[in-house]
Amino acid sequence: SLSLISAFLLPPYQCFFPYQVVLITGASSGLGESLAHVFYTGGCRVVLAARRKEELDRVRTDLMECYSTTPTYPPVVMPLDLTDVNGLQEKVQEILKIFGRIDIVINNGGISVRSDALSMDISVDIKVMLVNYFGAVALTKHILPHMIKRREGRVVFVSSIQGKFAIPERSAYAASKHALQAFADSLRAEVAEHNVGVTVVSPGYINTAMSINALTGSGVSYGKMDQSTATGANPDDMAIDILRCVLRDAKDVVLAPMTPRIAYYLRHFCPPLYFWIMARRAVKLAAERTPIQ
Repeated sequence: SLSLISAFLLPPYQCFFPYQVVLITGASSGLGESLAHVFYTGGCRVVLAARRKEELDRVRTDLMECYSTTPTYPPVVMPLDLTDVNGLQEKVQEILKIFGRIDIVINNGGISVRSDALSMDISVDIKVMLVNYFGAVALTKHILPHMIKRREGRVVFVSSIQGKFAIPERSAYAASKHALQAFADSLRAEVAEHNVGVTVVSPGYINTAMSINALTGSGVSYGKMDQSTATGANPDDMAIDILRCVLRDAKDVVLAPMTPRIAYYLRHFCPPLYFWIMARRAVKLAAERTPIQ
């Protein structure tokens, strides 16, 4: 479906993003790769950021080949590790040397986990928080002064519906996304007077390699495609929805189907029922668990 973006979405979107500099983390695959296609097609100067340089090079080549007539700059590959919070400032400076500014940062890089809380080694909790929360926060803090000085810019946090409510065997992941939601809500209020926008998007399951790349409680790769992930939303469609959120200056958007939306409302309006359902789900998951750790 990405091949259709250029034909049907370029004319209306490009006028909103003429030469905007967009930094996308987690751009080497999945939703991040789809976001790169969508924003590049929209006329943006895209910076592709992730750990795996060879995959970033592949995405860059795909963009150049798919949209060779798009009047924009060639994508910039920027290898970075979100767990190296002390090295992120240097990466931001490299981007600023190239473009002079960053108009939009999309904090999309992340990692998931598959384990009950008790079986999870604390090192896994720490790693998930480093990637999903501290990495995004550190990167954002290095970019914000430049946005505030220019009095324009947008920070996008790709969170999760699990940042709105928690489910069993996702404790570290849900905690990291709850933290990200809270940080974004505080930040939004603080930077509003500087004309800097903050957008949080909370998708449901997306059909990517997220579960395959997830960690187990011992820190090894989970290596399986969950049914919920396999039947999740198309990442290309999700990327377009996120683009629309940016276009309309959305503050906080849930991009999830009906079932997780119902759980979200139950958590807030009927907590006892929600807790009962989650407890039953935990028992079921424990019974189904295989010795993967």
